Amino acid sequence: MLTEITPPAFDIDLELLYATADNLSGMPIYRSAVCMLHPDAARRLADAIRLARGIGCRLRVYDAFRPAEAQWRLWHAFPDPTYIADPRLGSNHTRGVAIDLTLVDAAGAPLDMGTGFDAMTERSHHGRSDLTAEQQRNRALLLGVMVGAGWEHYPSEWWHYQLPDAERYPLLTDAAAGGRLM
Repeated sequence: MLTEITPPAFDIDLELLYATADNLSGMPIYRSAVCMLHPDAARRLADAIRLARGIGCRLRVYDAFRPAEAQWRLWHAFPDPTYIADPRLGSNHTRGVAIDLTLVDAAGAPLDMGTGFDAMTERSHHGRSDLTAEQQRNRALLLGVMVGAGWEHYPSEWWHYQLPDAERYPLLTDAAAGGRLM
């Protein structure tokens, strides 16, 4: 049911930070760095890759499918529903139809978005006017690529995109990934 997202089939950079301690919890959330999406989301990601290439960039993916078990770990580390979906309600990551990512330039350097990934502050929200012109432009570029490929943005996180009508997809556990993440 899930599609594995790996180069070269998907021309992206993978930096799956929840498989490391370099995330808001301070410890690895996943046992291994595996990137997966629902096939519908994988097709839209392929469209976004093509659009990013057209502006001389590539996509760097930080997170994609997140099993329900992992959602609980994140919730315990940072129980703020503005940034982390309450696992009792479900996350669109847990449906396999959300992705966290940024743009990188031709040399592989991430574009300056004004905050890092998982900076759970208002400065990470879309539409901020207190960023530099370059940071606003970079966020607008990412937004344009993703919306052009059929994704919706999440207002509180510049890096988070999801498929429209995400709730129609079922919530999944690690079993949907063959037990590879947890």
